[in-house]
Amino acid sequence: MTELTYSFQQNTVTLDLAKKMLEKAEEKGKELGMKFAISIVDKAGNLKAFSAMDGAPVLALEIAQNKAFSAAAYNRATHEWYDRLKDDPPLMEGLVHTNRLVIFGGGYPIQLNGECIGGIGVSGGHYTHDMQVCEAALELLAETVKEA
Repeated sequence: MTELTYSFQQNTVTLDLAKKMLEKAEEKGKELGMKFAISIVDKAGNLKAFSAMDGAPVLALEIAQNKAFSAAAYNRATHEWYDRLKDDPPLMEGLVHTNRLVIFGGGYPIQLNGECIGGIGVSGGHYTHDMQVCEAALELLAETVKEA
């Protein structure tokens, strides 16, 4: 008889890390002179930390959460989706109707030692600005890991 596994252990983003990443993202937003919504989710896509800068567009709040969810759920940056889908109409038409999936920039998986531990999503500017804010927060993680 085959042995049955009852559970397994997964790493996920901590609240402490999520808060520090939010701070770094907000700093970058201020540097850019724009108002962003910033969302950090755990590996399962559940909201871990969230910030809406004063004056962030209302719709940005939901979009940021969906970008973070998309990045964590697929362990793929959201800007990578379009190039993958653009030449495959059936897949493009089907996937864009997937609830919460975002296929433009501003969502990144949060990875630690090659494992996805969560996602970050930012909205409020052009998607290229959103990406810059995400990347600033992810640099904090990279610097923290180097120091450890």
